[in-house]
Order: sequence, then structure tokens, then C-alpha cells
Amino acid sequence: MKITASGSAARTLRRDIGPIGLLFTSVGSIIGSGWLFGALRATVVAGPAAILSWVIGGAAMVLLALIHAELGGMYPVAGGSARFPQYAFGTMIGFVSGWFAFLGTVATAPIEAEATLQYASNYMKGLTTLAPDGTPVLTGTGFVMAAALMLVFSAINVMGVRWLSEINNAAVWWKLAIPVLTVIVLLATSFHPGNFTAGGGFLPFGWKGVFVAMAGGGVIFSFLGFEQAIQLGAESRNPQRNIPLAVIGSMILGVLLYVALQVTFIAALDPAVLGNKGWSVAFTGTGATYGPFAGLTVALGLGWLAFLIYADAVISPGGTGLLYVGTSSRLLFALARDGYVPGLFAQLSARCVPFHAIAFSFLCGILLFLPFPGWYKLVGFVSSATVIAYAMAPLALGALRRQEPDRERPFRLPCASALAPLGFIVANELILFSSWAVVQKLVVAIAIGFVLLAISSATRSAEKRPTFDWASARWLWPYLAGVALISYLGSFDITAKDSAPRGVLPFGWDILAMAIFSTAIYFLAVGARLSDERARQYIGDPGDPVAETEAALWDASAQPSPASAYTVEGTMDR
Repeated sequence: MKITASGSAARTLRRDIGPIGLLFTSVGSIIGSGWLFGALRATVVAGPAAILSWVIGGAAMVLLALIHAELGGMYPVAGGSARFPQYAFGTMIGFVSGWFAFLGTVATAPIEAEATLQYASNYMKGLTTLAPDGTPVLTGTGFVMAAALMLVFSAINVMGVRWLSEINNAAVWWKLAIPVLTVIVLLATSFHPGNFTAGGGFLPFGWKGVFVAMAGGGVIFSFLGFEQAIQLGAESRNPQRNIPLAVIGSMILGVLLYVALQVTFIAALDPAVLGNKGWSVAFTGTGATYGPFAGLTVALGLGWLAFLIYADAVISPGGTGLLYVGTSSRLLFALARDGYVPGLFAQLSARCVPFHAIAFSFLCGILLFLPFPGWYKLVGFVSSATVIAYAMAPLALGALRRQEPDRERPFRLPCASALAPLGFIVANELILFSSWAVVQKLVVAIAIGFVLLAISSATRSAEKRPTFDWASARWLWPYLAGVALISYLGSFDITAKDSAPRGVLPFGWDILAMAIFSTAIYFLAVGARLSDERARQYIGDPGDPVAETEAALWDASAQPSPASAYTVEGTMDR
């Protein structure tokens, strides 16, 4: 396929990822450091009912994945998470959703680098130390090694998407094999069915514990990543078929694996420990440093399996970090093409990868090590930023069903009129469960984003500034204020006491308030959507969406232009 554009080099994102590669892109993102930490943290918060946290949390994420699957199949574009809301609501909403998606992805590679080094300190001393609150953080040597690891992630991405896909395919087989092997061996070695009713019964902390574990126990964080296939959509062969399969398939695999790991962990615990300490499960020695399954295998004398887990604790987070450097750069690429950030980030290298965007993601990752030097210190920020970005997809689906009812949908979400608003409610409830301590960081993050947008607009000439479609974004301000207010008044508190919510809305009533508020915002937003004609201007040629979204580079100083400015010659191998 040949694409030409005035003022641009005729380079496009290459179609080097097949169906298995795209599936493994999402699976490799889902199976990272979460499996090494999540089971213990969820159990401490919810007891045996942590199993329900994984089931309910998995169902919530599957719903959001199904919504993304329809959008990704319709519009297989690079950095799709940043662009679907723009198609429906215009540039202001496109910027906001893209900003949060970028924050979540650019911070994930540093988290996984920190996890890798935390476990690698079993072999290389001096990489981490304990902070005053008892959590592992990087030392000076660890910071240098983390920067080097980020450089390796970035270098592999610069080599091109074929390298990224092939390396990830090999890593994912390992990342799947080790947790599956752990489940099989522990079930065969140590299974105590009485543990599921010990220490206060199946629901020792009530339903609130179940919901808190979803946000604060690592459940939702562990499921993040299904959208990676969407971000690389324009680089896949036959993306209309492959994207829905990759998104849905990866979530099904993830839910099954994580539920099995949680059941295995609870059943393998020593009943005598539970009798003495209840669900305040703790390990000493290497188990305290390397996580629950390493602690269990050491306690059970399974040294060979412990060795494999220690190795996987380097490979799994490392593979996920590798993917997220690629994803964050594609999101920045999309934001640059839409005129929100400098056009330099929309340029492709001779290998047809966004080199400048990858370099910027690397620099952001290095800077994030300074205020967040440990895995536990950064994980809440990553989860909350990603979930609020997910919340934009149901709104986009509801609007685009009305704006483009005749668009071909390789995957069509059934009962979308009910499931789309439900997906928006679910995403906002997950934000509520994360507590005001996390939500207030979102407030700061979005404020920083608007400052950067203002600077970008001020430095552009009037004719090159994006039009922000203020009318179709009028629901954004009450939405952000309402989520913050309900969180502030709600009952969830899983972090520092000095930032605890007021508890004006008791448990249950805060959930109901968020559901009612989210429903109102959903219909307000869909009602404020762009006109059909305006939406199609953003989307481009409805007869060939893939050609438009692959259409070549925006010049570094160019104003975003309609897709009709590009000429597409030849045919595309689908």
C-alpha cells in the first residue's frame, strides 16, 4: 500500500503483527508483576472472598474490553484509546482521554522495571532498600540499573514493531507457563479446603473488603493491558478481525489464570498460620521481598519452583515494561497527529516507528523514578489514570452507535444500549473504590494536562490551533467535579489517614450515588455528541477507515487536517 501526503514523507506504520502476535501483545501486558503481588494483597484485604474480587473485577474488565473490542474493530488506528473519544466528542475530550491513557501507559514501564529490580536483588545485592514505611524502594545503584533497563526497553522498540512482536511472543509463552505450573504444583502439594472458611469465614471483612481489594489489592491493576492490541491496531495484519479476538481472548485468559492463582494461594496457606494471625498473612525472609508464591514455595520446600518464580519475577515485569514503552509512544504519536502535543512526536523513523515519541517516553519513565521509587508507591497512580481513560470508551461507543450506525462492525457488542452505560458506571465505581487519596492525584494530573495544553495552544499560530469543540465537551466539567466530590464524601479509604475521605456517604450509599450520577452523565454526554457530519470529518473516509488512520505523517508543524487531504494508492493486504 502506498500513501502520499502533501508535506510528508511517504512512510506509514508497518503491518508486521499477526493474530497471535496481537493476542500475545495484550496477554503479555496483563501477565506482569500483578500475578506476583496481587493474590497476597487481595487476601489480606478481603480474606477468602478475594476470589470474588477477582471474579467481579474480571467481569468488570471484560465488559470494558468488549466495548473496546467493538471500537477497535471499527477503527484500527494507532493510539486508539486517544482517538475514539475524539471521533465522538471532538478535540477537547480526545485530549483529555488521550492524556490519561498516556499517563497510565508511560508510568507502567517504570513500575515493571522497579518490580524486575526488586526481584533481581535476590541475585544482585544493593538494588533496593526498605523505606521507613517498610516498602522496597530503589537505591542509587538501583536507579542507575532501572534507567538502563528502560533504555533496553526503548532500544528494542526503536528496532521496529516486528522485533517487539517476536520478542514478546517468546516471553509470553514463559509468562503463561510459570503461573500455570505454579497453580498445578501447589494444588497437588498443599491444598487445605478448610482455609476458605477459616479466620472469620468466607467474608471476614464483608462486601466492602471485596470492593476495596479490587482497587487496593492489585486486582484491577493486574487486569490492565487488554487495550494494548488496540494501541498497535494500525500495525496489525487484518486488524478488523484480529483486534476483537486479541482483546476478548486476552481477558478470558487473564481472568481464568488470576482466579486460579487466588484459589491456589488461599488453599496452600498453612492453616496453623491462619489460626494464629487470621488473614494478616505475612512472610519473612525472601518471601517478604519476592511476594506470596515465592514465599509459599520456599515454605513448602519446593526450591526448584521458587527458582523459576524468581526468574519469572524478572521476565514477566520486564516483558510488560517492554510492551508499555511501545504503547505509550503510540499514544503520544496519536496525540501529536491530533495537534495536542508538538508534531515532532508524529514523525516516523526509517524503520517506521515513532522514534521521538519513544525517546520522550523513556525520559518520562526516568523522571517518574524520582517521586515514585518503588512498585507500591506508583501502582495506585497507574491504575486510576488507566481506569478513567477506560471510562471514555463507553461514552464513545454510545455516541458512535448514533453517529455511524451503518459503519461495518466486525464485532458488535450485544445489548449496547444497556451495556455501554453499565460500562461507564463500572469504570467510575472502580475509581470510587480506589479512595479519595488516589482521586486527588487524578485532579492534579488533569490540571497539569490542561496547563500543557494551554502552553501548546499559546505557542501555535491562530490558524494552527485545534478547535476544541467546547459544546460537545460541556459534560466533562460536571463529570470530573462529581467523581471527585463523591469520592471525597464516600466511605472508601485504603491509603494514608491524612487524606482519608469524610465518610458522609456510608458504604453502599456512595456506590448508589456514583451509579446514579454516572447514568446521568452518560446520557448528558451522548446527547452532547458531535453532529454526524462533524464526527465523520474526524474519522475520515468511511469507506476505508484503515487507510485513513494509517495515512502518513503529519508534518512537524502542520495543523491537523482532514483525512481527505491524503491520497491512498493501491490496495491493502487484509
